[in-house]
Amino acid sequence: MKKFIYNEMMVHVGLCTHKEPNNVLIISSNSADFVSEIQKYKNDDISCDVISADINLLRELADDTYDVIISELETDAAVLAHFNRVLKDDGLLVTTHPSLDDVSENKKIMQILGKYAKIIMPYNLGNGETALLASKEYHPTADIILQRTDLLDGLEYYNCDVHPAAFAMGNNIRKEYLGVIKN
Repeated sequence: MKKFIYNEMMVHVGLCTHKEPNNVLIISSNSADFVSEIQKYKNDDISCDVISADINLLRELADDTYDVIISELETDAAVLAHFNRVLKDDGLLVTTHPSLDDVSENKKIMQILGKYAKIIMPYNLGNGETALLASKEYHPTADIILQRTDLLDGLEYYNCDVHPAAFAMGNNIRKEYLGVIKN
């Protein structure tokens, strides 16, 4: 898989869904590529904080600080509670998660996220894997900021057509996760 696809899909799906992504938190042990993608928003005033994938660092962050979190931290109930705590009232989370084939683990994660988010949807990263988007306010296909997606320069994969298409899931996923995915 081309690494740029993963990086673009992890960053731009969230930043082109949130109305005003001014404060972004990246949680990753390899964050440089994500930061590089965020720097492509030259006309937007986006500040970006980076911490490594360590729950102890997440615990130290202030409440209601971030509009968007992009995370590669392994999720459990405690991590998800901290995500909710540091996200603003209209915040949005993009996170990695186990393969959708691991139904019981994903249902557990999605049910916990359901306590905090109105929208919980997996989306394709372009490499056979998926990420989860959980949003307190914005729907990733209804609220896509088309002008923002069209003004981005230097992208090799992501665009305004790829964004909504990434959320298309087969019937087997729809049936398996019926009532758990909130869209």
